[in-house]
Amino acid sequence: MAGLESIFSKKRPPLVGVDISASAVKVLELSKSGEHYRVERYSVEPLPQNSIVEHAITEVEQVASAVKRAVSRSGTKVKHVAVAVFAAHVISKVIRMATELSDKEMQTHIEMAADHYIPYPLDEVNLDFQVLSPAEDNPEENNVLMAASRKEVVEDYISVIDGAGLTPSVIDIETYAMENAYLLIAEHMPGGGLEKTVAIFDVGAISTNINVMHNNHSVYTKDHTFGGRQLTEEIQRRYGLSYEEAGLAKKQGGLPDNYQTDVLRPFMEALCQEVMRALQFFYSASQFSSVDQILLAGGCAQIPGIDELVAARIGIPTMVANPFSSMSLASRVKPQLLHNDAPSLMITCGLAMRSFDT
Repeated sequence: MAGLESIFSKKRPPLVGVDISASAVKVLELSKSGEHYRVERYSVEPLPQNSIVEHAITEVEQVASAVKRAVSRSGTKVKHVAVAVFAAHVISKVIRMATELSDKEMQTHIEMAADHYIPYPLDEVNLDFQVLSPAEDNPEENNVLMAASRKEVVEDYISVIDGAGLTPSVIDIETYAMENAYLLIAEHMPGGGLEKTVAIFDVGAISTNINVMHNNHSVYTKDHTFGGRQLTEEIQRRYGLSYEEAGLAKKQGGLPDNYQTDVLRPFMEALCQEVMRALQFFYSASQFSSVDQILLAGGCAQIPGIDELVAARIGIPTMVANPFSSMSLASRVKPQLLHNDAPSLMITCGLAMRSFDT
C-alpha cells in the first residue's frame, strides 16, 4: 500500500520539522533526553507572495529555495525532514476492524473501505492507516485511522524537500502535527487535559483552522477563510506600502500613531467575531455545547493582548500557545525571539517531535 511516506512508520533517522505555511517556512530541530526536550535550532523564512495559493504549492522552486534558506539559517545539519500537508488535502476516517486481522488482511479491508470514502481512484492517492485503540463498546474491534491524499499533492511536497537538498522521511498531516504539539501544553493543564474540551485556533495568513481537542484527542477540525493577510493588505492599502513592506511593518512596528486604533483594533475585533462564529459551527455540528479553554496559535496569536480580548468577548479562558514553555534552549537560541514566534511554531514543533516516535 502506498503510504503517506509513511506517517505511521516506527523506525526513523533524526528528523528536523519543516512547516510550509501560506506565508513562511519554519524549521525546528529538537533533541530529547529522557522525557525532556531541548530546542537546538530554529528559523523562520518568509515565502514570496502567491507561492502558496489556496493551500496548494504553486511555485515549487521558490518554496524549495525558501526551505533551503531556512535550513541554512537555522544551522541544522539534519538532512531528514518531517513535513505536513494541509489538512484540506487529506481525507481521514476512523473505521472499526476486527482485532484478529493480520496486517495484510487489514490492508485489504482498508482498500475496500477507501472505495466508500475517497472520491478518487485508489491508484491516484497515497493511503496509510494506523490502529488507534480498542473500540470502547467492543474489545474484539479496533478503531483504525485511515488517511489518504492525492499523489500530486504529496509529490509537490516531496519535490520541494528534494529541491532543497533534503530527504523527505515523514509526510504528516497538519491536524496530527498540531495534536502532537498540543500534548506538551496539555501536560501542564489541570488533570493533564483529560475531561477537558479545548479549542485550538490556528490563525494563519489566509485561513483560520479550529481543531477541538477532547480528552487530548481531536474531535473536530474545520478551516475558515480569515487570516492575517487581511491585516497586511489593510496596512498596505492604508499607508501606501508594498505587500512585503506592510508585512515587515506589521511585525517590527514603525507605523503611524493611528495604526492601533484605526487598523489593528478593528482587525482584533474581527478575529474575535471569527472565533465566535467558528465555535457556533462546532456546536451545531457536534454533541458539544461548550469548550473549557481556547488556545490561540498561528502568527496572529502574536498580537499583544489578543488573548485577553478574545477571553473578554467570548467569555472563555484563553491563552496563547507555547509548546516550548518547559523545554530547555541551546545557547544559540534567543529566548525572547522563540517566545514571540512560539504560537506560529505549533505545527513545526509537532513535526520535529516525530523524530522521537517509538
